[in-house]
Amino acid sequence: MLRERVITAVILLVLFLLALFLLPDAGWAALVIVMVSQGASEWSRLARFSGRKANIFWGMTLVMMLGLVWFDAYHTPEQQALPHVLVYALSAVLWLVIVPTWLMVGWKVEQPLLMVLVGWIVLIPTGLAMLDLRGGHPMWLLGMMGLVWMADISAYFAGRKFGKNKLAPSISPSKTWEGVAGAMLGVAAYVLVAWSFSRFSFAVLPGLLVASWCWVGLAVFGDLFESSIKRQAGVKDSGALLPGHGGLLDRIDALTSTLPLAALALLLQHLS
Repeated sequence: MLRERVITAVILLVLFLLALFLLPDAGWAALVIVMVSQGASEWSRLARFSGRKANIFWGMTLVMMLGLVWFDAYHTPEQQALPHVLVYALSAVLWLVIVPTWLMVGWKVEQPLLMVLVGWIVLIPTGLAMLDLRGGHPMWLLGMMGLVWMADISAYFAGRKFGKNKLAPSISPSKTWEGVAGAMLGVAAYVLVAWSFSRFSFAVLPGLLVASWCWVGLAVFGDLFESSIKRQAGVKDSGALLPGHGGLLDRIDALTSTLPLAALALLLQHLS
């Protein structure tokens, strides 16, 4: 299983890097739309939509992403700012307020309309963030995703080696506090290496480390939230698209809770 996971991860990383740095803006936008559409298909399964309901959810998700891409193509960055802030603000409310409460209380939400709304707030801001962060510079997106990947890898191996104390056994029995500690150490090393190649002074390093640990917390929320939705749906994986990894949502769960907030922070910084 580990060998299959590693092979798939390496292939995906190579393809992602080629797309990130070589595709033109239109090609990147098309790729992001395809990814969001695949995510919508998998969310339909988790929400137990079928037939006409699944098709409507998928189609409306596609229309919204196409609408955002069209809007950006015909408006200046200044005109794009307010709609983008609103989209990211919805994501921030979800991940900073609703999801922590959801996980602590153990909500079981099966109302179709609510699952539709949550699905859109999970998927649409993530797709938009992948466009905005790459539009600023591909390294912005790669850096943010790399931070999440480092947390995921460090948590996986630390959890396997040292994991004893369960993080949320009723949601995801395999996740441990030792894994979280490993993720924090992993992203700290990531930040230190990145800082050493940057022009930032030493004075900013403590702030960067604290921000990276907050990032770990957001990533954990994304991971646990998808696990809770899968448990509610009675499935192990969101899909079977990626050998050894499950579906697309299984691979981007932590990105859905981090990339939109990174894009929001960057956007607000530009506006200030």
